[in-house]
Amino acid sequence: MEIIKKNSGLYIFKKDKDNYITFCPQRGGLITSWTSDNRQILYFDQKRFSDKTKSIRGGIPILFPICGDLKTNFLFGQSYLDLMQHGFARDLCWNYGFNKIRNALCLSLRDNEFTRKYFPFRFELKIDYFLDINSLSFYIEIFNKTDFPMPINFGLHPYFNISDFQNIEFIEFSKSCQNQIDNNLHQTDYLLNNLSQGVDLLMNTTGMTSFVDLGLKRKITLINPSPFDLCVIWSDPPRKMLCMEPWTSPRNSLVDGIKKINISPNSSQKLKASIKIDKI
Repeated sequence: MEIIKKNSGLYIFKKDKDNYITFCPQRGGLITSWTSDNRQILYFDQKRFSDKTKSIRGGIPILFPICGDLKTNFLFGQSYLDLMQHGFARDLCWNYGFNKIRNALCLSLRDNEFTRKYFPFRFELKIDYFLDINSLSFYIEIFNKTDFPMPINFGLHPYFNISDFQNIEFIEFSKSCQNQIDNNLHQTDYLLNNLSQGVDLLMNTTGMTSFVDLGLKRKITLINPSPFDLCVIWSDPPRKMLCMEPWTSPRNSLVDGIKKINISPNSSQKLKASIKIDKI
């Protein structure tokens, strides 16, 4: 395993010539591509990425300290700015390194003058990435370095390449879900039948969700054990991509408390998830 500098702020974390990821520390620690067994797994809009005035569409953005948006102002008091959608982690510059003993790519983010305008906590966020031929694993640890509890949400936002919406079949998923467009409860399979029209749903899971792409002849499985066991499915046609996102908590949980994680003073919260690729 090795890290190779590419260009334009991109780096390659490489297992071998057919298995590697590219990442951009300066743009939120973003994984921009993942090649598994010489197959491109992730969707990435390079043109949009080049326009820094627009949000990124593609790769694997990191969501912290909230997932989604907040339905309130001045959550931490009028001295603080309102958190933007999905938080600030995906917009900041991350540190990176290589753990030779564990063969892991290590990314980290600490609080700074910018984050403290929005979030009144001293923190450190560490993510170790483990790359194998047919899998990518994430080991996350979030440290609260203040003397009072720190409320957080955490999420990953992987964008997967697909051949066509009509070729997608979900295999493992919860029967019911919340439609995040109208906030009503629905049968999950009903909404999944409308991927080509655009969906945004959130569901509780048993820690596993998967779909098959009959065109690309592969199965993609998200493994995300508790407390990282929510899953968001999002499509944005006509883009040929599908997001299957592990979240700890639903939108607005720092306000309503639903599955909110409070990290004790001078303590940490560990999370893990992985993505597995199978040929069919």
